[in-house]
Formats: sequence, C-alpha cells, structure tokens
Amino acid sequence: QVQLVESGGGLVQPGGSLRLSCAASGRSFSITSMGWYRQAPGKERDLIATITSGGSTNYENSMKGRFTISRDNAKNTVYLQMNGLKPEDTAVYYCNAYYWYNTRHLVSWGQGTQVTVSS
Repeated sequence: QVQLVESGGGLVQPGGSLRLSCAASGRSFSITSMGWYRQAPGKERDLIATITSGGSTNYENSMKGRFTISRDNAKNTVYLQMNGLKPEDTAVYYCNAYYWYNTRHLVSWGQGTQVTVSS
C-alpha cells in the first residue's frame, strides 16, 4: 500500500500563493505517477496536474500557467505551487499516486487539504 498525506493548505488572499505538499510512504518505491486534483463544494473532482516518476508533467489546460507540479524523489514528496490564486480556486485539494502491487496497478488518495481564497 501507499499512504499519502497532504499539507500546506489554508486561507490566502486573492492574488496570493500557496505550496501544497504530498508525502508518500509505504510502497513509495513502486509509484509510477502522482497527481493533484481539486474538488469544490457541489462539484466533481478535477485534475490539475500529474507527474511521472521520471519527471514528465501533464497539466489540465485551464490550470496551466498558475500551477506548477514538481517532485522530490529523495523525499517521496510531490508539490503543487499555486500562484495568483483566485476565489474560484477554493476547494479541497487531493493528491493521488499510481503504484504497482504485484501485478496490479493501483491508486491511493490522500485525505485532502482545504484551500480557501478569500479577502
């Protein structure tokens, strides 16, 4: 199993920045990719960005420019740098990780971290 713990959320004013962290433990050596998603109240969970174990990134088009995903393999941690935050960015932010367990490709989710953008 892979366990994920997000941190770094909080209250920020419009135009501000936050950096979220997602620390992986357990079978972190078997992770193939990790990603950040967000879910606003009453809405579906949306993809923000993904990053592979080799460092290749992919962004949802609407998230390009203000959000940057990165990872520190030595720390088994993925980050999401968020700049120019807007009230509509208010959501619970989740990370996930795809990993191999025996011959199965599984996914784990973190518990989420709340980001509130408000003045």
